[in-house]
Amino acid sequence: MKTILFFILILFSFFSCETEKKNDSVPSNNWKNMQWNAKLSDSLLTGSGYLSVYSQIYSVTEHKKHDLTATVSIRNINTSDTIFINKADFYDTKGQLIKSYFAKPIFVKPMQTIEIVINETDSEGGTGANFLFDWSIPKHVNPPYFEGVMITTYGQQGLSFTTQGVTLKK
Repeated sequence: MKTILFFILILFSFFSCETEKKNDSVPSNNWKNMQWNAKLSDSLLTGSGYLSVYSQIYSVTEHKKHDLTATVSIRNINTSDTIFINKADFYDTKGQLIKSYFAKPIFVKPMQTIEIVINETDSEGGTGANFLFDWSIPKHVNPPYFEGVMITTYGQQGLSFTTQGVTLKK
């Protein structure tokens, strides 16, 4: 009986160990499946949006920073119309382009949210990172809503906050 209990304890210990987690960047969306391959209608209205995001934030002094995970939400807040995102460009604190997320327009179905995740270990954007979006929408339709959620945890403490996008004037 002791041998069986010992064996069960060993199996339990083996299966309860955490496996090492990889820090590979996993895309939250499959841009190719969302790509709009036809020509966009000339009757669509176009616009641009801006969203501030934070890859890092200062703590205590300007010499201590916390790295953050940033989730960028691109939301179609319309119940019956598809909208199009033509560009999603990520800039660092100094205004240098870090990444363009897709080369062709993507579609966002009614009430759909798509996301871009900036990993906590990716501090390239710095304390003043930005996104610029170009979009196209049918007339009489709400423009997309952009929101950022930043979060990190250290020990038993957590830090989280949000930012809201703004529509840029032409």
